[in-house]
Amino acid sequence: ALSASTAAMAHIGADGAAHIHAQDWTQSFAQGFSHPLTGLDHLAAMVSVGLWSVMSTSTPNTHTWRLASKPLAFALTLLVGAVAGMAGLSLPGVEPMIAASLLVLGLLVASRAALPATVGTGLVAAFAAFHGVAHGQELSGHALAALSGMVLCTGLLHTAGMLGGLALRALPQVNQRWAERLTGAGVALFGATLMAPAIAVAL
Repeated sequence: ALSASTAAMAHIGADGAAHIHAQDWTQSFAQGFSHPLTGLDHLAAMVSVGLWSVMSTSTPNTHTWRLASKPLAFALTLLVGAVAGMAGLSLPGVEPMIAASLLVLGLLVASRAALPATVGTGLVAAFAAFHGVAHGQELSGHALAALSGMVLCTGLLHTAGMLGGLALRALPQVNQRWAERLTGAGVALFGATLMAPAIAVAL
């Protein structure tokens, strides 16, 4: 999987047409929905946010809204960033930041770091802004339909990550910690492999 993916896999292609969506609304929605599933960088980031939101809490019966605060912040900021990107906003170093988000999120999952709520939420929102702008710049055709599908899929991937975190909580403590460390290390390694080519692209 690592060798098959590149820094630009989920973003603008060499021909500038990685996200030319069909004119039909339903086709655009379906393409937008499937997009996070075809870009390993986005899929890993979204699942990791959901996983970290659960694993970083002190008790499994924490209020649902607190467990969902980081995923909600990511999804909403992704939406805002994408709309801004569609309006022509560009941010420097988008690809390196997307790679960095995987590196950081992987380390957070592996360490089960419990950051203050505002810091953790702000961190994932900052990462989501770069993810969103990257996609907003690429959407065409029925862009809003494609964007709606992408945000919906994002929410489902966050939910999958949260369910994964709850499943890990059911494991014996030793197994739970090893599973967290291996999962987080895998995501962090993936992010690290994207850093060098992403920086090269940005430069």
